[in-house]
Amino acid sequence: MSEDLAFARDFVPAHGTAVPVAARVQRLTAPNAGPFTFHGTNTYIVGDRSVCVIDPGPEDEAHWQALCRALAGREVSHIAVSHTHRDHSPLAARLKDMTGAPTVAEGPHRAARPLHDGETNPFAESSDMTFVPDIAITADERIEGDGWVLEAVPTPGHCANHTCFALDGAGILFSADHVMAWATSIVAPPDGAMADYMASLDRLLERDDRLYFPGHGGPVTEPQAFLRGLRTHRRMRERAILERIRAGDRRIPDMVSAIYRDTDPRLHGAAALSVLAHVEDLMARGAIHSDGPAALGSEYGAV
Repeated sequence: MSEDLAFARDFVPAHGTAVPVAARVQRLTAPNAGPFTFHGTNTYIVGDRSVCVIDPGPEDEAHWQALCRALAGREVSHIAVSHTHRDHSPLAARLKDMTGAPTVAEGPHRAARPLHDGETNPFAESSDMTFVPDIAITADERIEGDGWVLEAVPTPGHCANHTCFALDGAGILFSADHVMAWATSIVAPPDGAMADYMASLDRLLERDDRLYFPGHGGPVTEPQAFLRGLRTHRRMRERAILERIRAGDRRIPDMVSAIYRDTDPRLHGAAALSVLAHVEDLMARGAIHSDGPAALGSEYGAV
């Protein structure tokens, strides 16, 4: 793969229908399309007669009814949640009430770091603060069902409790929002952290999964090459930020205007959060300095 990521956006969501995507794996896409969710959030059903539901999805009645149809006549033994943004976890509570199955996740929602004085979390309203898993799963721990085993692969970065799940013996990783074929993941402090995200990419590069099923869009069919492309993309963005600071840009809006000049201005707010994530990491590594904590309104200089 070249340094330019090749995204795949030809995904057909098939809203309302559980689509087989691999042996004993079905995908059901919620009708919550948007600029950050693409065609909607993917819910996965793993197993045959006794199943695990991964990321039940948003509180959406049409999606709930479609999920109930897909699960009819089957036992739900586990409900796995990759992370606690409101497009992934809310229906877990309703599904637990209906089936009695335990919820499984890394833990409740939390930011990657404490908020600075006067700082607000731009993703606070997008976070499911009520979710607490019945089973708090850590690295390499497994949950088992009838004919399937899922291993937890912690991947913080997009948010602090983000976890992927690997289907044992199948070479399949349910990559949620950490790695998606249609776009790069949002990494926005304080909810997420760039240092964590990059370390999580390295963690996945050490694995040999052959196919990723993400939380939005279609599969990642060449994960190793795509991971290397993502890592290169982030490093190039970091270099571009350093170059802008060395050229005299002091504030994040100025960097965004230069680096994202060909991007829809309506997306510049999200771009500013991405730049902040890089700036926060660069400051922690001593590559740049600031007049205060890493924040959208701070001024920065090269070391």
